[in-house]
Amino acid sequence: MRTLETAALTLEPQRAQHADEMFTVLSDPAIYEYENQPPASLDALRRRYAALESRRSPDGREQWLNWVIRLPGGAPIGYVQATVYPDRRTAIAYELGSAWWGRGLARQAVEAMLVELVSQHGARRLTAVLKQRNLRSLHLLRRLGFEPAAPDDPLRQHLDDDEWLMHREAPHA
Repeated sequence: MRTLETAALTLEPQRAQHADEMFTVLSDPAIYEYENQPPASLDALRRRYAALESRRSPDGREQWLNWVIRLPGGAPIGYVQATVYPDRRTAIAYELGSAWWGRGLARQAVEAMLVELVSQHGARRLTAVLKQRNLRSLHLLRRLGFEPAAPDDPLRQHLDDDEWLMHREAPHA
């Protein structure tokens, strides 16, 4: 994995040593309004990050790509991540501390990741799942060219009733 740069951000490949800094970011209760919960402990986050350093699922079929988002010379503000499946479908996710919302930083970070996923990892169909009430995330995905998946999309069968599946086809190289 490479470090990615945008006009205002650096995306560093996530490593176990990021856990100490990221624990504070991920302890922000505002980011769990719609789903998930903060890490159980700093040690649990270290173990998770250490396991993700392999960049592969245990069976080796999936690529696990995770970056910590950092302002130049500053503390981390969140992360972006992707799972690249054998068929090149790629599921993305992102999380920023609430102090950084509404500044265009999530868009910059996710755009940088999408470019990397297509150009360096062969991503073809990009997907994201979100809670229907999470309008901030919905607006971000729409600005990035994602659209709601068709009602008959087979991936929708894995969703909860209050979730949406968004997708975007990657341009062909």
